[in-house]
Amino acid sequence: MKLLVFAHQPPPLHGQSQMVQYLVEGFRADPSLGVEVFHVDARLSDSLEDVGSARGGKLSLLLTYCFQALRLRFRHGIHDLYYVPTPPKRNSLYRDWVVMALLRPWFKRVIFHWHAVGLGEWLETEGRPWERWISRRLLGNVSLALILSEFNRADAARLHPRRIAVVGNGIADPCPDFGSSLSPTRAQRFRERIENGGEVRVLFLALCSRDKGVFDALEAVALANAAGTAGEHRLRFRLAVAGTFPTPELEREFDEQCRDPRLREAVTKLGFQKGSDKAAALRDADLFLFPTYYAAEGQPLNVMEAMAHGLPVVTTHWRAIPDMLPTDYGGLVEPRSPAQAGTALASIALASDGTKERQEFERRFSLDAHLRTLAGAVRAGVEKLKG
Repeated sequence: MKLLVFAHQPPPLHGQSQMVQYLVEGFRADPSLGVEVFHVDARLSDSLEDVGSARGGKLSLLLTYCFQALRLRFRHGIHDLYYVPTPPKRNSLYRDWVVMALLRPWFKRVIFHWHAVGLGEWLETEGRPWERWISRRLLGNVSLALILSEFNRADAARLHPRRIAVVGNGIADPCPDFGSSLSPTRAQRFRERIENGGEVRVLFLALCSRDKGVFDALEAVALANAAGTAGEHRLRFRLAVAGTFPTPELEREFDEQCRDPRLREAVTKLGFQKGSDKAAALRDADLFLFPTYYAAEGQPLNVMEAMAHGLPVVTTHWRAIPDMLPTDYGGLVEPRSPAQAGTALASIALASDGTKERQEFERRFSLDAHLRTLAGAVRAGVEKLKG
């Protein structure tokens, strides 16, 4: 089958753009998947700070991309359109309206891949009546909705797609040498923590926004240190923060909070990390901390990357995240609960050397398995709708 993918890939780099890149490159590299991809890289932003903004020039660029898509559609006889809809943000929602109004009439089938969560609920609870009306007509009743987990089903169903299929994310293994090189190091450091206490290196790797949990991470480390230095094992937690800040004002607030005496010697700001620097940050860490309550959180790739590196994870019981981790996982805490996160840091530092996290990654989140499941869901959905 022929599939026109209307979605951007990095830059800017974030979970959704990375997954689009995996799809385009993976389907093209493996003809056995049965999907011939034609791609319009519909990039409207060059930085994370610009994502979702109403900056001038975006509309004309979007129209250019739509006309590129229509040329491909008629030149190659493509009947199936793949699109990644917006999280609950007005500017991005209006962008989706434009795309669907221009493209949807020319394709027999439209496939939505819901990497973000919450638009359906937002339309019902916060959307204006006219926004709901337009959204239902332009975004409703698509041929196939691909969701990341069963948690997402109810939200996607609010726009009444004809079919829904669950396809979890997967990533290229960022630590293929885990067993030979990193696992022994993790095991040794774990034994040292148990026997002697000492420093525990904690990593936060994400967009440094309030709702991704960067400020809760600071408070959690401060509280964990207050408890850990007085505890039996005398653990000292040191936090490395990797990522960009969405606004200069938020970064200044972060810097000010780091001047708190409880944090002055406990926090390192790394900035945006990629490539070998990002790999080094993950390999150097002992624990991964991600206390997110981001409204559109789907299946965060940073958690997968942490698990691939054998990092015990402290994150929130939020959206589909619990489904990513082993049953009864001890690192799950309630959103907006730095005290719980601090307690979990101390307990999981003494409970896991990262082996089970790495095993869960290998079992569930390989890129090959993801691409085969995704291609199968797309082909099956299209064939059943044809029938």
